[in-house]
Amino acid sequence: MSRPQVVTAFGTRPEAIKMAPVVRALAAADDLDHRLVVTAQHRELLDDVLELFAIAADHDLNLMQERQSLDYVASQALTGLGRVLDELRPDFVLVHGDTTTTFIAALAAFYRSIPVGHVEAGLRTSTVKRPFPEELNRRATDLIAAHYYCPTPGAARNLRQCPEYGGEVFVTGNTALDAVRLVHDPEFSFADERLAAFAGHDGPKLLVTAHRRENWGQPLAAVCRGLLAVLADHPTALACFCWHPNPAVRETIGPLLEGHPRVLLVDPPRYDAFVNLTARCDLLLTDSGGIQEEISQLRRFALVLRAETERPEAVEAGFAQLVAPQERALRQAVAQVLPRCLAGEIPPAVPSPFGDGHAAERVLEAVRYALQLADSPPGDLGA
Repeated sequence: MSRPQVVTAFGTRPEAIKMAPVVRALAAADDLDHRLVVTAQHRELLDDVLELFAIAADHDLNLMQERQSLDYVASQALTGLGRVLDELRPDFVLVHGDTTTTFIAALAAFYRSIPVGHVEAGLRTSTVKRPFPEELNRRATDLIAAHYYCPTPGAARNLRQCPEYGGEVFVTGNTALDAVRLVHDPEFSFADERLAAFAGHDGPKLLVTAHRRENWGQPLAAVCRGLLAVLADHPTALACFCWHPNPAVRETIGPLLEGHPRVLLVDPPRYDAFVNLTARCDLLLTDSGGIQEEISQLRRFALVLRAETERPEAVEAGFAQLVAPQERALRQAVAQVLPRCLAGEIPPAVPSPFGDGHAAERVLEAVRYALQLADSPPGDLGA
């Protein structure tokens, strides 16, 4: 008797990071045939993660082009993923999160009546326009999916309270914590001497990431000016800005920050280096979603450079604070929270609201249940 086939599809670094523990669990399951398909919506950033976690794609669409548009990614991914699904004819398709690849893979499966499981389902902001285009992607994927693997009870409530989301809901925890657990090492040695020097700096250490589309242009420039003001206020502080390779991001950041003696501009480090850099910094400034989850495992605090977050649990638990991407607001927020971070007052000593670092195991059991390989569903995290 043939084993049921599961296809996992992703295309970006964040998806790869969070799905790596799931892919490894699926590949090790002897009652499943697992195939990995990548669109390579991000190329080099994706490849670093695949190498780190020793994962190889069975099908690689290699879509990335410089200055690619969302139209290009969506259309090419739909055609390419459609061809792969027609060839493989899987029993189940697994996607993650909120990228263009996520939504398009779910749509391609829907067109072929293949059930979809959505990892990190149920996250919401108040408007489909922010974050752009992620909020639309995650809502549309949830409309298509038949099975929801939610990171928190709050995300599960978002689905259970809305009748249009008719799939089975499971609270698994967030696989980001699984990934952190796999690579965090208090004895980690940084191959990059610049990162090693930053990690060993005696004064305040600020780790910065900012790349979301809604922050492109003036908001990102305001973040850079705010960072310069913060460094002027704290003359012993260093900032490490992991800047995204997208030209739209670098063309704003470069003229404002390049050459500053206390700003280290670096390409996104490999994930293991970034996690261990996070563990050694004093404060994060970020518009990332995944970092809001990772810091709860690493006991760090972040100022989130956004008007709202689809991860309110990080704020409610005391691991993060929202701050508008504006120069004055950022300067004032850092002045308030950095002394508390240095004194160990924040974040508080509370458990992560995103699980226990074993979400991939629950996702695997939920997939097995969906494919009738298990008699009972996995229990919700914390139930």
